[in-house]
Amino acid sequence: MSEVSVGQQAPDFTLHDVFGRDPVTLSEHRGQPVVLMFVPLAFSGVCTEEFCHVGENWDVWGGLGARIYGISIDSPFVNQKWKSDMGVPFPILSDFNKTAAEAYGVLEQDFFGLKGVAKRSVFVVDGEGSVGFAWVSDDPGVLPPFAEIVDAVRKVS
Repeated sequence: MSEVSVGQQAPDFTLHDVFGRDPVTLSEHRGQPVVLMFVPLAFSGVCTEEFCHVGENWDVWGGLGARIYGISIDSPFVNQKWKSDMGVPFPILSDFNKTAAEAYGVLEQDFFGLKGVAKRSVFVVDGEGSVGFAWVSDDPGVLPPFAEIVDAVRKVS
């Protein structure tokens, strides 16, 4: 499946951040922008750096009027421990079954021998559910362009 691109309708999904709570469904956020940050693996160095950057700059990110979601293929239990260790103020959703990564076209089939890991990627979805910004990296060691993402959220707000 090809990567979702700007102007396309964002694929809907329902993912858990914490078992026992209602899951998060993207389409329930119509009317406000949403930032989706797919990362390869919880607790890895660059993924932790990415989410900590957003958390450490929450005065900017939190003031955007957007819902911010991290998405990892790890289980909700792992993601909650990782979120707690980092102290980030946004949910990290579990795409354990890899349905969201596949729908967005960012499922890496072979990641250094691991099968089915998300590529580091970011999508900004506007209030009508269209993709207003898309960034996908084939290099897992590259951080996303944070300033471009913030600008993209401001443009779709």
